[in-house]
Amino acid sequence: MAVDFFGAGALFATPTFNADGSAVSVASPVQFGIVQDVTIDDSAEVKELYGALQYPVDIGRGKGKVMIKCKQAQFSADLFNAIYYGQTLASGYEALYQDLVGTVIPTGVGATSIHITPTAPTGGTSSYVADLGVQDGNGVPYIRVASSPTSGQYSLAGSTYTFSDLDVGNTVFISYQYTNSTNPPKAKLVTVNNIAMGQVPVFACQFGITRRTQTLWRKFPACVATKLTMDFKNDDFVIPDFEIQCFADSNGVIQQYSMSV
Repeated sequence: MAVDFFGAGALFATPTFNADGSAVSVASPVQFGIVQDVTIDDSAEVKELYGALQYPVDIGRGKGKVMIKCKQAQFSADLFNAIYYGQTLASGYEALYQDLVGTVIPTGVGATSIHITPTAPTGGTSSYVADLGVQDGNGVPYIRVASSPTSGQYSLAGSTYTFSDLDVGNTVFISYQYTNSTNPPKAKLVTVNNIAMGQVPVFACQFGITRRTQTLWRKFPACVATKLTMDFKNDDFVIPDFEIQCFADSNGVIQQYSMSV
């Protein structure tokens, strides 16, 4: 008896090879989190044999393809690196601070200036890294100069922003890149290097879905991620979108099915 399934199911990846072609010594499976939808597409080219009549007298199957598409809302450096980048993860946290509060340029700026000591939004021990510009309250950018700024300009030494006396009392919005060595405590940094063509991380993929007492399971022993899309919108959640292509493993297996129906 057939059964209907409901929902997006669960999808897991187990990395087997890194992007440099080296085998993963201890595979650490990762789950696609907050899955929105999964599409598994089996397709194949066909070749038709025609005679003098309108319809083919025989059909043969040519090249086949298995694609998995998954939209999932959980951001995970481990997942992204395991299936798409396949490079080294390091402990670390880099981010940008977009100033939406503003700071009033104080009196006597020529002597005291504005000194920025970044306090990371997440707390912890942060360090200033790089300038990302200054704007006034109307969004008009201040121009950075080497020294001796005049109105509408600023100079920078380390993390010290210096403004002109002509702008005393104006509110400026200062944005910058920072790093945090202690918080978030489990943060990871992905650095994507330019590697040789032909190299790609390989992983196994398993999908499962259950409804009532019925289950469907599919395993794809050799996969590569062909696409990772992040679509950022002003009024919606970000749902990273993966496209995955499956190929034959060393035993010639493309996929396995198990159904309780």
